Amino acid sequence: MPARSLRVAFAGTPEFAAVALEAIVAAGYPVPLVLTQPDRPAGRGMRLQPSPVKQAALAHGLPVDQPEKLREPSQRDGLARSAPDVLVVAAYGLILPQAVLDLPRLGCINIHASLLPRWRGAAPIHRAIEAGDGETGITIMQMDAGLDTGPMIAIESLPIAPGDTTASLHDRLAELGGRLVVEVLDRLGEGPVAVVPQPDEGITYAHKISRDEAQVDWQLPAAALERRLRAFVPFPGLQTSVGGEVVKLWAGQLEDATGDPGRVLSADTAGVVVACGEQAMRFTTLQKAGGRRLPAGDFLRGFPLAVGDRFASSGD
Repeated sequence: MPARSLRVAFAGTPEFAAVALEAIVAAGYPVPLVLTQPDRPAGRGMRLQPSPVKQAALAHGLPVDQPEKLREPSQRDGLARSAPDVLVVAAYGLILPQAVLDLPRLGCINIHASLLPRWRGAAPIHRAIEAGDGETGITIMQMDAGLDTGPMIAIESLPIAPGDTTASLHDRLAELGGRLVVEVLDRLGEGPVAVVPQPDEGITYAHKISRDEAQVDWQLPAAALERRLRAFVPFPGLQTSVGGEVVKLWAGQLEDATGDPGRVLSADTAGVVVACGEQAMRFTTLQKAGGRRLPAGDFLRGFPLAVGDRFASSGD
């Protein structure tokens, strides 16, 4: 079968996956069906919102199916009738049963945002930044029944810059994933492709980010908090409180200062400096409950802080 005549079904939900779908469509592949999560309530009015993948699919006039699960034959009927040669999966959010893995002629391939086997699982971008990794990347793998355990078809690395947040790194990885999956589809269209088993060494798991992790433990070294701060942008941010009022922290950098962990060392337009277990952090973007994210100077005009004030710690 000539390249770019493969029938490529697609399964994905967030913006990361939408970028890959756009790349596949732009490459000229016919997409007989797009699977995505059901619309979810969001925003102040909690109105049902389509996923970024659904929005992209509808913009291109592609058929969309949104099953809650894929366990029953009736839930897989749309995919079966679309008769894909291959199913591309990117951050779909559902476990694919064996019946789905076996359905396409060429199987299912996954776009994963890490250098497997490091950071298998739900939050590979966040965890790579939080751990202080110097690089990450995209792995295209043939899917099997395990959690990101399938053999690798292609892998490409990407450096993690010192100031990268999950938001900034996500965007570069999404673009890389879109380019790399099209290259893999081109190879699949020309014939069988070689796969490489994942190494047995270096396996780590990127567990899903929970809101509880946003609570700051000021006993941690500032370097660890700085990485976590960048890892948790855009979600869930870091959260602490002072005088019983919640404060969210969105941007900052290391500060060469010491003091009682959680204690405010200075607070002015240059930032709010807070002592940590080792060194300190200068926070430059903050937010009070119900308010907007503000530069430090603007925040302090509506939420005054004084030297000696102490932020609560998750360990308190």
